[in-house]
Amino acid sequence: MQSVQNPVKSQPAANIDGDGTPAANGPVVLPALDLAALERVRQSLEPDAPTTAAGPWRQGLIKLLNDALATELVCVLRYKRHHFTAHGLASPHIAAEFLVHATEEAMHADRLARRITQLGGEPDFSPDSLTRRSHAAYDESDTLEAMIRANLVAERVAIEAYTQLIALVRERDPTTRRLLEDILADESQHADELQGWLAD
Repeated sequence: MQSVQNPVKSQPAANIDGDGTPAANGPVVLPALDLAALERVRQSLEPDAPTTAAGPWRQGLIKLLNDALATELVCVLRYKRHHFTAHGLASPHIAAEFLVHATEEAMHADRLARRITQLGGEPDFSPDSLTRRSHAAYDESDTLEAMIRANLVAERVAIEAYTQLIALVRERDPTTRRLLEDILADESQHADELQGWLAD
């Protein structure tokens, strides 16, 4: 069975332009997928692996879903920060859209938490480890363009993370796969909107 390449563990700061703002283009750096959990899931999908969802496969999936949950929660906080601190001529409209994105990210978090519970796990909402487990970074930019760029980088990281998770789950867990595909579609729409604002 074809495996998904291991992502490189590095910090979100690798996606930084020369002026210190997050880069909106170039290679996406995926900082926080748990490699051990990925490997457990990958091994359980080999042809001779048990067909049940119990055991290491399920535990590995729950860990990855909890990391995705942390990502969504950090995205809520980042978008909320930007909503309340955006300023400038174009800011009222974009600030309102930041709030829409925050609300949609919160809905993603709720759906992930519900699925984790359905799989027999416990959703991890611990604030102490949120930024460590999140794939995307929090951001305190003070200009509208920098906010848009930071959110665009975060959305692209999320798109890459969900794409890898969907490839890992495949037909093993159709319910989780459909959930991840729904969230991926929203994240792709967010990225398109953010890219459009930069082009304006």
